[in-house]
Amino acid sequence: MYNKRVFNDVNEQAGMILAVDQSVNGIKRATQQRLQYIELMAFYTGVVTRSDVAKAFGISDAAATKDLKFYGQIAPDNLIYKHNVFGFVPSTTFEEIFTDLEPQQVLPMIAANLPFIGQRVEQNLLYGVNTEQLPLPQRLPKKEVIAEVIRAIKQKTKLSVIYSSLTDRNSSDARIIEPHSLINTGLRWHVRAYSEDTYDFRDFVLSRIQHAQQLTDKAESNPEYDDDWIELINLQLTPHPKLSEEKRQILLTDYAAKDDVIEFTVRRALLAYVLQRLSVDTTEDHSLNPNAYQLIVMNRDEIEPFAGWAFL
Repeated sequence: MYNKRVFNDVNEQAGMILAVDQSVNGIKRATQQRLQYIELMAFYTGVVTRSDVAKAFGISDAAATKDLKFYGQIAPDNLIYKHNVFGFVPSTTFEEIFTDLEPQQVLPMIAANLPFIGQRVEQNLLYGVNTEQLPLPQRLPKKEVIAEVIRAIKQKTKLSVIYSSLTDRNSSDARIIEPHSLINTGLRWHVRAYSEDTYDFRDFVLSRIQHAQQLTDKAESNPEYDDDWIELINLQLTPHPKLSEEKRQILLTDYAAKDDVIEFTVRRALLAYVLQRLSVDTTEDHSLNPNAYQLIVMNRDEIEPFAGWAFL
């Protein structure tokens, strides 16, 4: 005699499969979000496990197994189970069904540590407030390139890249790097990595990586060896001295300054990006237009050694 709950579950899953045949959008939103996560995790990190799904959504291992099985029924050629990793890896013919895997969609979601991509509400605004973002040009490579980068970070392996540098180096030469973090400057994305060519840690602009291939060799470096990454420094800013006192006070209020100082902590490796993003006048004599560059650095001597290219 069948357990009534099992019988209902089978019926529910059969109904889901029928709905998928008609339209992917017919699946319940909560289920679709978990299937999105399975797809995204598999493609970008190279493996998705039952434990991954269970932890991401706070569900039982049994429920996570059910989701993985359901995904396999919908897209039988997308994932392959590998015993050595106790999880599913993307096949060579993998094609997304539930998720827009383009980098401009996925990277902000990864940065926000969200398990799935939010779906646009077509009718009413959830909070009753209109918002808009600047239509900035996208500076991202193909999703296949970013997937290789993320897999190397997660699995702590070396990565071979063809990188177009603004220096004189031949862009067709392969480089071996050991990536450990992604950086979003608000203008573009970088990957922080150890470079075997230059024997140091540096940033590589993601949109300049023409080709990437994850290697099987394990990375020999570690983020803990990246001094500029782990060391924090206090950045001290203040309104431009050529602004009127009224404007200076407005800016101090804008930034919740204390004692006329806008102070916050930054990784040394990110100092230059912060100065660039905030349009800080980094000239010694504060000669830039104060209406365009409204802030100056107070502790220049302390931070300039770690953000040289941002100083004029």
